[in-house]
Amino acid sequence: MPIDAVAGLDREHLRQLLAETIDADVTDVQDDTDFVQALGVDSLMALEVVVVLERTYGVKFAETEMREVRTLDSAYEVVRRKLMERS
Repeated sequence: MPIDAVAGLDREHLRQLLAETIDADVTDVQDDTDFVQALGVDSLMALEVVVVLERTYGVKFAETEMREVRTLDSAYEVVRRKLMERS
């Protein structure tokens, strides 16, 4: 069974979670949409995204990883990596 299934990491659920957190329409959160450039996410909102991801998936981000989370793809990969490290 893949780690994503075990941990409950689902790309569409993550898309919905990110859209709610940044107050964007879910259709605006494409896999490679840059939250900062395309959706106007500021540093405070970016921090909120990280906090929501940490709470939802039970992981902890290092400061350098926080900066990586700028798209759905990058958020998915960072969370996936953190979940794999945990298991």
